[in-house]
Amino acid sequence: MNPGQNFLAHFENPFTAEEWKLFVDTVTAVATRRLVGRRFLDVFGPLGPGVQSVMVETYKGAAPGSSDVLGEEQPGTVFADTRQQRMIPIIYKDFMVHWRDIETARQLGSPLDTSAAAGAAAFCAFKEDDLVFYGDPKLKEPGLMTVSGNHTLEMRDWNIPGNGFLDVVRATEDLLASGHYGPYAVVLPPKRFAQLHRIYQSTGVLEIENVRQLVTDGVFQSNALRGDEGFVLSTGRENVDLALSMDFQVAYLGAERMNHPCRVLECVLPRIKHPDAICRLVGAGDGRKKK
Repeated sequence: MNPGQNFLAHFENPFTAEEWKLFVDTVTAVATRRLVGRRFLDVFGPLGPGVQSVMVETYKGAAPGSSDVLGEEQPGTVFADTRQQRMIPIIYKDFMVHWRDIETARQLGSPLDTSAAAGAAAFCAFKEDDLVFYGDPKLKEPGLMTVSGNHTLEMRDWNIPGNGFLDVVRATEDLLASGHYGPYAVVLPPKRFAQLHRIYQSTGVLEIENVRQLVTDGVFQSNALRGDEGFVLSTGRENVDLALSMDFQVAYLGAERMNHPCRVLECVLPRIKHPDAICRLVGAGDGRKKK
């Protein structure tokens, strides 16, 4: 155990090293399986649990680089339009391990049941994606769907095969016009994701396969998206990344009435540098007028 991480109270907990590793491995596996944002966003860090804030910069413009024989031509300089120091929030969820379960596992020689830890990790993973997509109004942090300056595209009726693909094409055209040439990723709610699994016209190919040919960084679904709206993003750390001071960890909180509360936690903040690298897909998308 790293002495610099004594704040997790590992040395005071009643678990053996093997039992504690089981909790940590469970949390890591669940988070890896559940997280959607990290599948297409670059991670800046881990910076260390003591890092409480990070610089967030936004940029404007998309002028290309220069080229000449002597390097005398004055190129446009990449510089931050705004710079702000922002706090990195803690995402956390507690779970309880009962003393009788510990004793039962040890007496029978069976592994501890880590279902509660898995559930806590799943809730934290959902919260991280919610933070990435919608930010945190309480902390005045924007997300990909709520940041000012992103593109907005009203969806067609996705009940008609082919319209989903056409909307993604239109979204990439908006991003191209802003100087964002991809690669692209698409994130959709489960309903919209399912609607892409239909034969596209008379090609014998699923509509989603045509979308994947266009957006090479992936087509994802997430239940953290609200309603039936999604987005297309030009990926890369020059546009958006995740500042991570501490990745998923398990902390022991101290005994309560002989039982053992623990906490799954992480410290993470999405940094949106080019809001115009995002195109929201909004509207009913099923032929209904948006209320």
